[in-house]
Amino acid sequence: MKILFIGDVVGSPGRNAIAKLLPGLKKELGLSFVIANAENIAGGSGITPSTVKELFDAGVNVLTSGDHIWKKAGTEELVNSDDRIVRPANYPSGAPGAGWNLFNVNNLKVGVVNLNGRVFMDPIECPFKSALAAYEDLIKQTKIIIVDIHAEATSEKVALGWYLDGKVSAVLGTHTHIQTADEKILPNGTAYITDVGMTGPYDSVIGRRVDNVLHRFLTCLPTKFEVAEGNVQLHGAVVDIDESTGKARSIERIQRKLI
Repeated sequence: MKILFIGDVVGSPGRNAIAKLLPGLKKELGLSFVIANAENIAGGSGITPSTVKELFDAGVNVLTSGDHIWKKAGTEELVNSDDRIVRPANYPSGAPGAGWNLFNVNNLKVGVVNLNGRVFMDPIECPFKSALAAYEDLIKQTKIIIVDIHAEATSEKVALGWYLDGKVSAVLGTHTHIQTADEKILPNGTAYITDVGMTGPYDSVIGRRVDNVLHRFLTCLPTKFEVAEGNVQLHGAVVDIDESTGKARSIERIQRKLI
């Protein structure tokens, strides 16, 4: 089974890249399942019903998220009504939606888990304990489990990869919007990468207009960060998984330009 995980999708440029590039990627790579981190799809921060629909219509199967998931009004109802949207599992008990779910893929089940990091981020519940709780629930029904760790600190992501090695099929990092070159298969069969990258405008500062971000750095004054334009790319990773064991056979970084 080949699963494509698409990195943080930013605004309309990112959504447009998926709509135009994903159908070809499915054929080229022989994909069975597509996951995308969608917490920035609506104007660069948050999700809305219409932007979520765009990605599902384009062929994405599941949307994960992160610390910006609640930015738009109506998100609580949205995540409660559609189990294809997964919010971080380590939000406090009682938060809307679900932190992990099972999905049917060609007579098999795939578990998808979303986690937020805590280092340099909001101090929510422990991602390691939440990851273990998700694993213990999902392993009863499937060996194929994909984890999106949405975190700032490289060390936290790497540590989670080692913690889950041999338990899950892949631990894939998001949030920092810069694709890292450390993809690997850990000793016990878990695919790992610190950050799968960003899908959106790369002539930018992590998807936002350069002039906005420079103004903020130079003046320390509040500045509206608008989504940039130009040089739109889709970044992600493809994980090939042994369906009988849930172990990863390979992980490959993906970069595609929208011409």
